Amino acid sequence: MNQISRRLALQTISTGFGSLAFTAMASRQSLAENPLASKPTHFPARAKRVIMLFMNGAPSHVDTFDYKPKLISANGQSDGRTARMMPPIAKFQQRGNSGLWISDLFPNVSRHADDICLLRSMYSDQSNHPTAERAAHTGSAQFIRPSLGAWSVYGLGTENSDLPGFVVMGESGRAGRVSFGSGFLPARYQATTVNAGIESKAGGQGRGSANSSSESIPNIRNSSLSPKSQRTQLDLLARLNEAKLKQEVYQPQVEGILQSYELAFRMQSSLPQLMDLSRETQETKNLYGIGESITNPFGTQCLLARRMVESGVRFVEVGASGWDHHSLLAEKLPASCNAVDKPIAGLLADLKQRDMLKDTLVIWAGEFGRTPHATGGGRGHNNRGYTTWMAGGGVKGGFSYGGTDELGYEAVTDRIHIHDWHATMLHLLGLNHEKLTFKHAGRDFRLTNVGGKVVDGILA
Repeated sequence: MNQISRRLALQTISTGFGSLAFTAMASRQSLAENPLASKPTHFPARAKRVIMLFMNGAPSHVDTFDYKPKLISANGQSDGRTARMMPPIAKFQQRGNSGLWISDLFPNVSRHADDICLLRSMYSDQSNHPTAERAAHTGSAQFIRPSLGAWSVYGLGTENSDLPGFVVMGESGRAGRVSFGSGFLPARYQATTVNAGIESKAGGQGRGSANSSSESIPNIRNSSLSPKSQRTQLDLLARLNEAKLKQEVYQPQVEGILQSYELAFRMQSSLPQLMDLSRETQETKNLYGIGESITNPFGTQCLLARRMVESGVRFVEVGASGWDHHSLLAEKLPASCNAVDKPIAGLLADLKQRDMLKDTLVIWAGEFGRTPHATGGGRGHNNRGYTTWMAGGGVKGGFSYGGTDELGYEAVTDRIHIHDWHATMLHLLGLNHEKLTFKHAGRDFRLTNVGGKVVDGILA
């Protein structure tokens, strides 16, 4: 065997180091040119995109997706203190071939039982709406942190450079914009809010056209300059800031502003086509309940969500408020369910017939659940046990995971903390929640803080 001299070895190794350095520089340059470019996953992904349907105000799990026969027989009985048990306000039935127990409050969603994975053992550390909403979206109740959507786009990028990677529509909760912000991540990862020209309070009368337009994003149009003049202006700004960057090397604020200008410019031509629902058939609109007073608002947003993920948007959240039922539960909860039931079922059906459900993760959730006992004709807050569900995107369909106690007070079997929930979502997107980090204030941060484990039992 030929001997390799130390000099030759050092020369060869140094060449390798140079190659590695060049690769790293080229990679950074590529991301600098388009930081939202699609990025490789940590491992093969089951889902490519996410649609989150968030019911602000905390829906009652014991009236919707968590069947508790004991609660029916305990009607009017004391919980050992002062409260009296309240039975479910609607009947539960077994649905689909899987036999999942789902309330009559969701007759249309029930038809998709075999596609749904019920997570019946959720729990949160927070029992107040603002902090619980913040925790559900960012993993932290006390501090401003990047949202789940922002982390997803940071880790994966987007599949369409002419559209934002993260879009929010509908009613936001009491935590406000914090739930959709980028926190300490660069601003380009925060959500773009789309009003879609409609109001969407669950259970309320909606208004708005079934044919939305780019005007649903405030200030998207430049009222002073033509597209050609805007392009000239942006090119000038780019040259001026390029000179500044050569002097200061790293200036993320300048880069972020330029990137936002460029994206907004490209969106002017891409959004009108995306938001124009006149291109959809009447059959599709009927599927979502568009044109019907109760379902039109949420249905329009669900259809837009499908169009967005189909066009390459990575993460879309659609919010509906009006689920905080401390009183008049028998009247208010059915109204809230009616407003979203048909649109959600339409979304699932539409994704499935387009062969998109298999790699689109659909999530239905609120910030926590409700007590089995009554509080003046309604139910109180319950963060110790509640239900969310997922569909598509690599989860088991027609499946129920975990459970609360016999009355629905507390998660007792295969408990799922918010951090576990987030870790599982990222895992389905091909991201290791422990490796998806960002250095801030001298240490690496992640969505799941120092906890979280993937719920392997729900993976298909």
